[in-house]
Amino acid sequence: MDDDDDDIPQLSSHTLAALQEFYLEQQQREGMKTSQGFNQYSIGSIEEDWQLSQFWYSDETASHLANEAVVAAGKGGRIACVSAPSVYQKLKEQDGKDFSVCILEYDRRFSVYGEEFIFYDYNHPLNLPENLLPHSFDIVIADPPYLSEECLQKTAETIKYLTKGKILLCTGAIMEEQAAKYLGVKICKFIPKHSRNLANEFRCYVNYASGLN
Repeated sequence: MDDDDDDIPQLSSHTLAALQEFYLEQQQREGMKTSQGFNQYSIGSIEEDWQLSQFWYSDETASHLANEAVVAAGKGGRIACVSAPSVYQKLKEQDGKDFSVCILEYDRRFSVYGEEFIFYDYNHPLNLPENLLPHSFDIVIADPPYLSEECLQKTAETIKYLTKGKILLCTGAIMEEQAAKYLGVKICKFIPKHSRNLANEFRCYVNYASGLN
Protein backbone atom coordinates (compact mmCIF):
# COMPACT_ATOMS: atom_id res chain seq x y z
CA MET A 1 0.00 0.00 0.00
CA ASP A 2 1.35 3.43 -0.97
CA ASP A 3 2.15 5.78 1.92
CA ASP A 4 0.29 8.53 0.05
CA ASP A 5 -2.97 6.69 0.76
CA ASP A 6 -2.74 7.92 4.34
CA ASP A 7 -3.37 11.47 3.10
CA ILE A 8 -6.75 10.60 1.49
CA PRO A 9 -9.61 11.99 3.60
CA GLN A 10 -11.72 9.25 5.13
CA LEU A 11 -15.47 9.64 5.63
CA SER A 12 -16.89 8.66 8.99
CA SER A 13 -19.34 5.76 9.11
CA HIS A 14 -22.09 8.24 10.03
CA THR A 15 -21.33 10.44 6.99
CA LEU A 16 -21.20 7.40 4.71
CA ALA A 17 -24.57 6.22 5.99
CA ALA A 18 -26.07 9.68 5.43
CA LEU A 19 -24.68 9.78 1.89
CA GLN A 20 -26.06 6.34 1.11
CA GLU A 21 -29.47 7.42 2.40
CA PHE A 22 -29.33 10.59 0.26
CA TYR A 23 -28.45 8.66 -2.91
CA LEU A 24 -31.16 6.10 -2.19
CA GLU A 25 -33.76 8.88 -1.85
CA GLN A 26 -32.58 10.36 -5.16
CA GLN A 27 -32.86 6.98 -6.88
CA GLN A 28 -36.36 6.52 -5.49
CA ARG A 29 -37.41 9.97 -6.71
CA GLU A 30 -36.01 9.31 -10.17
CA GLY A 31 -37.80 5.95 -10.21
CA MET A 32 -41.09 7.62 -9.33
CA LYS A 33 -40.62 10.18 -12.09
CA THR A 34 -40.18 7.50 -14.73
CA SER A 35 -42.69 4.93 -13.48
CA GLN A 36 -45.57 7.23 -12.51
CA GLY A 37 -45.06 10.19 -14.80
CA PHE A 38 -43.53 13.34 -13.41
CA ASN A 39 -45.81 16.00 -11.91
CA GLN A 40 -43.93 19.27 -12.25
CA TYR A 41 -46.17 20.90 -9.66
CA SER A 42 -45.70 18.36 -6.88
CA ILE A 43 -43.99 19.69 -3.75
CA GLY A 44 -40.37 18.58 -3.88
CA SER A 45 -40.22 18.42 -7.68
CA ILE A 46 -37.82 21.32 -7.23
CA GLU A 47 -35.69 20.47 -4.22
CA GLU A 48 -35.06 22.76 -1.26
CA ASP A 49 -31.93 24.89 -1.41
CA TRP A 50 -31.01 25.56 2.20
CA GLN A 51 -28.51 28.23 1.12
CA LEU A 52 -31.52 30.21 -0.09
CA SER A 53 -33.34 29.49 3.19
CA GLN A 54 -35.85 27.24 1.42
CA PHE A 55 -37.96 24.92 3.53
CA TRP A 56 -41.06 23.47 1.87
CA TYR A 57 -44.36 23.06 3.69
CA SER A 58 -45.76 19.65 4.40
CA ASP A 59 -48.31 18.51 1.84
CA GLU A 60 -51.13 18.98 4.35
CA THR A 61 -50.07 22.53 5.22
CA ALA A 62 -49.60 23.55 1.57
CA SER A 63 -53.09 22.20 0.76
CA HIS A 64 -54.63 24.02 3.72
CA LEU A 65 -53.02 27.34 2.76
CA ALA A 66 -53.88 26.90 -0.92
CA ASN A 67 -57.53 26.20 -0.12
CA GLU A 68 -57.63 29.23 2.18
CA ALA A 69 -56.20 31.43 -0.59
CA VAL A 70 -58.80 30.21 -3.12
CA VAL A 71 -61.69 30.91 -0.75
CA ALA A 72 -60.29 34.32 0.22
CA ALA A 73 -59.69 35.30 -3.41
CA GLY A 74 -63.21 34.40 -4.46
CA LYS A 75 -64.45 33.27 -7.87
CA GLY A 76 -62.22 34.59 -10.62
CA GLY A 77 -59.78 35.88 -8.00
CA ARG A 78 -56.09 36.57 -8.46
CA ILE A 79 -53.56 35.09 -6.03
CA ALA A 80 -49.91 36.13 -5.64
CA CYS A 81 -47.47 33.78 -3.91
CA VAL A 82 -44.46 35.77 -2.68
CA SER A 83 -41.56 33.49 -1.70
CA ALA A 84 -44.10 30.71 -1.11
CA PRO A 85 -43.50 28.25 -3.96
CA SER A 86 -44.99 25.17 -2.32
CA VAL A 87 -48.35 26.96 -1.97
CA TYR A 88 -48.11 27.98 -5.64
CA GLN A 89 -47.43 24.36 -6.60
CA LYS A 90 -50.40 23.13 -4.60
CA LEU A 91 -52.64 25.75 -6.24
CA LYS A 92 -51.50 24.60 -9.68
CA GLU A 93 -52.16 20.97 -8.76
CA GLN A 94 -55.80 21.94 -8.22
CA ASP A 95 -55.96 23.01 -11.87
CA GLY A 96 -58.55 25.56 -10.82
CA LYS A 97 -60.34 27.52 -13.50
CA ASP A 98 -61.94 29.93 -11.03
CA PHE A 99 -58.71 31.67 -10.05
CA SER A 100 -55.34 32.73 -11.44
CA VAL A 101 -52.02 32.63 -9.64
CA CYS A 102 -48.45 33.82 -10.06
CA ILE A 103 -45.24 33.13 -8.17
CA LEU A 104 -42.75 35.82 -7.16
CA GLU A 105 -39.52 34.03 -6.37
CA TYR A 106 -35.75 34.65 -6.24
CA ASP A 107 -34.84 31.10 -7.27
CA ARG A 108 -34.78 31.04 -11.06
CA ARG A 109 -35.32 27.27 -11.13
CA PHE A 110 -39.00 28.13 -10.79
CA SER A 111 -38.89 29.86 -14.17
CA VAL A 112 -39.90 26.45 -15.55
CA TYR A 113 -43.43 27.62 -14.73
CA GLY A 114 -43.29 30.09 -17.58
CA GLU A 115 -45.11 33.40 -17.59
CA GLU A 116 -46.50 32.86 -14.08
CA PHE A 117 -42.95 33.10 -12.70
CA ILE A 118 -41.76 36.58 -11.76
CA PHE A 119 -38.20 37.03 -10.55
CA TYR A 120 -38.29 38.67 -7.12
CA ASP A 121 -35.58 39.94 -4.80
CA TYR A 122 -36.89 41.24 -1.50
CA ASN A 123 -33.93 43.65 -1.34
CA HIS A 124 -35.63 45.53 -4.18
CA PRO A 125 -39.28 45.20 -3.12
CA LEU A 126 -40.82 47.36 -5.83
CA ASN A 127 -38.59 46.25 -8.69
CA LEU A 128 -41.46 44.49 -10.42
CA PRO A 129 -42.61 44.15 -14.03
CA GLU A 130 -44.71 47.01 -15.38
CA ASN A 131 -47.62 44.66 -16.06
CA LEU A 132 -47.82 43.81 -12.35
CA LEU A 133 -50.21 46.60 -11.47
CA PRO A 134 -50.65 47.94 -7.94
CA HIS A 135 -53.48 46.47 -5.87
CA SER A 136 -54.27 43.90 -8.56
CA PHE A 137 -54.42 40.73 -6.42
CA ASP A 138 -57.34 39.65 -4.27
CA ILE A 139 -54.96 38.02 -1.80
CA VAL A 140 -51.20 37.87 -1.34
CA ILE A 141 -49.70 34.92 0.50
CA ALA A 142 -46.10 35.51 1.53
CA ASP A 143 -43.37 33.65 3.39
CA PRO A 144 -40.32 35.94 3.74
CA PRO A 145 -37.13 33.86 3.43
CA TYR A 146 -35.45 35.19 6.58
CA LEU A 147 -36.61 35.81 10.14
CA SER A 148 -35.34 39.37 10.29
CA GLU A 149 -37.12 42.69 10.62
CA GLU A 150 -35.38 44.02 7.51
CA CYS A 151 -36.58 41.11 5.37
CA LEU A 152 -40.13 41.38 6.69
CA GLN A 153 -40.25 45.16 6.27
CA LYS A 154 -39.09 44.99 2.64
CA THR A 155 -41.36 42.06 1.79
CA ALA A 156 -44.22 44.02 3.37
CA GLU A 157 -43.66 46.78 0.81
CA THR A 158 -44.20 44.25 -1.97
CA ILE A 159 -47.28 42.77 -0.30
CA LYS A 160 -48.94 46.16 0.24
CA TYR A 161 -48.20 47.15 -3.36
CA LEU A 162 -49.79 43.99 -4.79
CA THR A 163 -52.81 43.31 -2.63
CA LYS A 164 -56.29 44.79 -2.87
CA GLY A 165 -56.47 44.21 0.87
CA LYS A 166 -56.18 40.60 1.99
CA ILE A 167 -52.85 39.34 3.34
CA LEU A 168 -51.83 35.85 4.47
CA LEU A 169 -48.35 35.91 5.97
CA CYS A 170 -46.37 32.87 7.11
CA THR A 171 -43.31 33.52 9.25
CA GLY A 172 -41.79 32.75 12.62
CA ALA A 173 -43.72 33.15 15.85
CA ILE A 174 -40.97 35.51 16.98
CA MET A 175 -42.02 37.95 14.22
CA GLU A 176 -45.54 38.51 15.60
CA GLU A 177 -44.89 42.07 16.78
CA GLN A 178 -43.16 43.10 13.54
CA ALA A 179 -45.89 41.48 11.43
CA ALA A 180 -48.50 43.59 13.21
CA LYS A 181 -46.32 46.69 12.86
CA TYR A 182 -45.69 46.46 9.12
CA LEU A 183 -48.80 44.67 7.84
CA GLY A 184 -51.48 44.98 10.49
CA VAL A 185 -51.94 41.20 10.60
CA LYS A 186 -52.89 39.03 13.56
CA ILE A 187 -51.73 35.53 14.47
CA CYS A 188 -53.96 32.54 13.59
CA LYS A 189 -54.66 29.35 15.50
CA PHE A 190 -53.58 27.22 12.54
CA ILE A 191 -49.95 26.15 12.85
CA PRO A 192 -48.13 25.49 9.56
CA LYS A 193 -45.81 22.50 9.34
CA HIS A 194 -42.79 21.91 7.10
CA SER A 195 -41.69 18.71 5.41
CA ARG A 196 -38.58 18.89 7.59
CA ASN A 197 -38.89 19.89 11.22
CA LEU A 198 -37.54 23.39 11.82
CA ALA A 199 -36.12 24.70 15.06
CA ASN A 200 -38.16 27.90 14.81
CA GLU A 201 -41.90 27.84 15.48
CA PHE A 202 -43.85 29.05 12.45
CA ARG A 203 -47.24 30.72 12.44
CA CYS A 204 -49.75 32.23 10.04
CA TYR A 205 -50.99 35.82 10.22
CA VAL A 206 -53.96 37.43 8.44
CA ASN A 207 -55.78 40.77 8.27
CA TYR A 208 -59.22 39.39 7.40
CA ALA A 209 -61.75 36.86 8.73
CA SER A 210 -60.10 33.61 7.62
CA GLY A 211 -60.65 29.90 7.96
CA LEU A 212 -57.33 29.52 9.76
CA ASN A 213 -58.77 30.19 13.23
